[in-house]
Amino acid sequence: MVTVEPKSQKLTIGRAHQNGYNGSTSEEVVAPSEKIKNPMSNKIKAVVLVSSLALVLFMALGLSGVRASSNDGAYRQLQVYSEVLSRVRSEYVEEPNIPAVTDGALHGLLESLDANSSYLDPAQYKEYKEHKGEGRGDIGAAVSKRFGYAAVISVIPGGPADKAGVEGSDIIEAIEGKSTRELSLAEIHNLLSGQPGSNITISVVRPRRAEPQKIVITRDLVAIPQVTDKMLEDNIGLIKVDAFTKGKAQEVANRIKSLQKSGAKKLILDVRNAAAGEESEGIATANLFLNHGTITYLQGQKYPREAFNADPQKAVTSLPLVVLVNRGTAGPAEVVASAVLGNARGDVVGDKTFGDGSIQKVIEMQDGSALILSVAKYYTPEGKAIQDTAVTPNVIVADNDDDGLLPDEDQQSAPDQEKRARPQQDDQLQKAIQVLKNRETKG
Repeated sequence: MVTVEPKSQKLTIGRAHQNGYNGSTSEEVVAPSEKIKNPMSNKIKAVVLVSSLALVLFMALGLSGVRASSNDGAYRQLQVYSEVLSRVRSEYVEEPNIPAVTDGALHGLLESLDANSSYLDPAQYKEYKEHKGEGRGDIGAAVSKRFGYAAVISVIPGGPADKAGVEGSDIIEAIEGKSTRELSLAEIHNLLSGQPGSNITISVVRPRRAEPQKIVITRDLVAIPQVTDKMLEDNIGLIKVDAFTKGKAQEVANRIKSLQKSGAKKLILDVRNAAAGEESEGIATANLFLNHGTITYLQGQKYPREAFNADPQKAVTSLPLVVLVNRGTAGPAEVVASAVLGNARGDVVGDKTFGDGSIQKVIEMQDGSALILSVAKYYTPEGKAIQDTAVTPNVIVADNDDDGLLPDEDQQSAPDQEKRARPQQDDQLQKAIQVLKNRETKG
């Protein structure tokens, strides 16, 4: 995501789901207070629901800036919800804690918009500002929300999460005993980060396991692996990118030139499990392969369309290309894949990507709280919002994990044992090689 700071309106490139990475990234850590409230009791959930509905209408009407005459239906509904709320306050079995109810309703309202939008109460927003820019330890995993819970998109190879056995597609059911269903994405990121060397316990849910599995992770400063390359059969050059943090586009360019000097006639760009980084790096990387066409564009309700077109002077290769993707491909990597596919520059092989790409604006409230609100989305050249539709390859090959021999739920197996149980053959890579062999060499 891109976060727009209040007042100065300075754009800071980052991603909501990749705050777990530090070091060379320019991400913005969304850090709420460590004094997270416990999940709401059942007694006030009904009031939270009613308050949420009322707040939705209040914000919809307030943010739209239109006259009441054009929203007669909405105002009538608002009257109904106001009456219901009044009845709950006066006739509920006990007097509800209205401040707690309002706070919970605001959290629910923002999360109902999308995973990257969050509400920070005054204490949380204060800590968010204090921690911004600090070098904090983390687990080295890109995390978003799916099905109401925190979801691991991908992990950085060799990082703390990877060493502890956390895997992409894991659902984090709880962090230090706190259910992630009751936490905003901002709160989740704050809990996962901390002092290097400190431990954090998470509970993950995996297929065929009825009970969450507890994993202890030691936070650390995470180093993003360098872009690598190797020559495969049939003069096919393979380039592997684990994240699109600052400077990665130049690394890719250098690898392309090196492979071409070594005799590469075709290229595979592997962006599987690449979920962290800056969209600007994804755009720059796509431009290395494109000498014309639209790479992506940004647009929102109040955000004018901003197109990013390929600069022919920045293209460095015209060799036949395949981009490898999977469910752990997100954000900047999706920009690359959709640009290649949308401009018919090459094939995209693998599984459907995660689907993430938007920018957020921090809006300060008078009481010291703040909204982190999505204001624009990245679109494919064909006009599809990446966050809504993800990227579907033109050559589908399911992740090996889908066919992995995971242990039954009554079997006790360590995370590294589960990894070893999975098939070692890379069907997606083999398919990419096959696709390139069937194409004539260009350039």
